[in-house]
Amino acid sequence: MTANDERTLRLDRMRFTKNKASANLALLAILFDVCFFISIYESDVGAYYYNILIGASILYNLIFMLAAFLCSEGVKNYKIGYAYLMAALGLGQLARIFIYPMRSRGAVVTVQDVSTAVMSEGQFAATVTFLCLSAACLLAGAAVGVVRSRALAAHVASLDSRAA
Repeated sequence: MTANDERTLRLDRMRFTKNKASANLALLAILFDVCFFISIYESDVGAYYYNILIGASILYNLIFMLAAFLCSEGVKNYKIGYAYLMAALGLGQLARIFIYPMRSRGAVVTVQDVSTAVMSEGQFAATVTFLCLSAACLLAGAAVGVVRSRALAAHVASLDSRAA
């Protein structure tokens, strides 16, 4: 069997198998987002987090998790639009670093006449790491999804042209 035959066979198998790599990366991104979510929202530092921004952040987290799950199902079936949505979600995760982690890192609140840092360096590092890992999973999953979706579409088109 030649290398070209092996490639054709591998592409032909894609018509009957799911794109599990991209789907699993999207689910892993959700897991990292949940870790970020827990790290931020378990913090009880005075009234620092009790504002409209926390409401928007919670709403975004819910929408993010739903969209990422939808993407995992879409890329599983080689739908390229979902791969692009995954890339956008990944960029959104990177942008989120500049919202709560960066703002909270140097913030200090007074609780019972004691100045308290809103976010420790360890928590800052953890939240940034979780967001970066989530973004990396989404961007990698999107790249795999785009490459595989295009390869499958080209293969199916070549099959259609042969049949005609």
